[in-house]
Amino acid sequence: MIVRWGLRELPGVLAELRIGRPLLVASKRWAGAKLGIRPAACWSEVPSDQVGAAAEQAGDGIVAVGGGSAIDLGKAISAAAEVPIVSVPTTYAGAEWTPFFGIRDPDRRMRGGGTGAHLGGAVYEPELTLSLPREQTVGTALNALAHCAEALYVQGHNPSADEHALEGARLIGTWLPRVVDAPRNLEARTKLLEGAMHAGAALGGSMLAVGHAIAQVLGGRYGLPHGAMNALALPAALRFNEEVAPDAVARFREALGADLEELAGLGPFERLRDFGVPEEELHEVAAAVVERPGAKANPRPVSVDDVERLLNNIY
Repeated sequence: MIVRWGLRELPGVLAELRIGRPLLVASKRWAGAKLGIRPAACWSEVPSDQVGAAAEQAGDGIVAVGGGSAIDLGKAISAAAEVPIVSVPTTYAGAEWTPFFGIRDPDRRMRGGGTGAHLGGAVYEPELTLSLPREQTVGTALNALAHCAEALYVQGHNPSADEHALEGARLIGTWLPRVVDAPRNLEARTKLLEGAMHAGAALGGSMLAVGHAIAQVLGGRYGLPHGAMNALALPAALRFNEEVAPDAVARFREALGADLEELAGLGPFERLRDFGVPEEELHEVAAAVVERPGAKANPRPVSVDDVERLLNNIY
């Protein structure tokens, strides 16, 4: 995958990939951004479950601008139309690094998912993150931290992904509090985005574990932000896995150099009940979690009862 920094690099990346007539996938907020390209068409319903209709306008490639919802939609269209995608992330979610995607309707409810996106490139422009609200900043940065933590102990972890995970954790732990204190500080935003890039590379080189599985089910079932759900689930999942992967968790905490729960609290994200999740449905949520690939790749086997206890701990 081609990786470049600076929006000025986008036309060159498209030229390298021989993309001349891309479909721009971006919400109305970003559809009018000065990208230096002339898309053949624009799809601005983000998220959307109308992948087939969007794929008919795909041209010879996709440019997805936005957070995880826009990039996941772009990847779904890429897979359906069999054309490459270039992502321009405006959050720290890291979706640009994997061929997997989730499909949500406009109400953010999960409607399916899959794999097969043709990853062509990613262009990082820190200036696009300067207006990211605090809740999304912290939530998507905690999503990136989950990529780092889980890459270190998931089944299939490896030295290359470990290196990215540790560097990502170090950068995010150092720069996230500074971004919260000074959201328009371009240096801080740049360093945080670098951390998210390394976290995404760690994700792309390994897999997800149970913390992400919990966040995926909660977000898809109730239309909740994926970042916020990771902020709630990661500390509990980390403690759960520390029993079988103490060295990996210790390496993560050392690289992070900060208290994980304090970082999550910058959101602030406190309890699952604050998001309106019905307590009586936690068992059903747990049953769905254990069927996710992340739960099956977790280093410590997880049962429905295990996940339900984790959910109650954060409820």
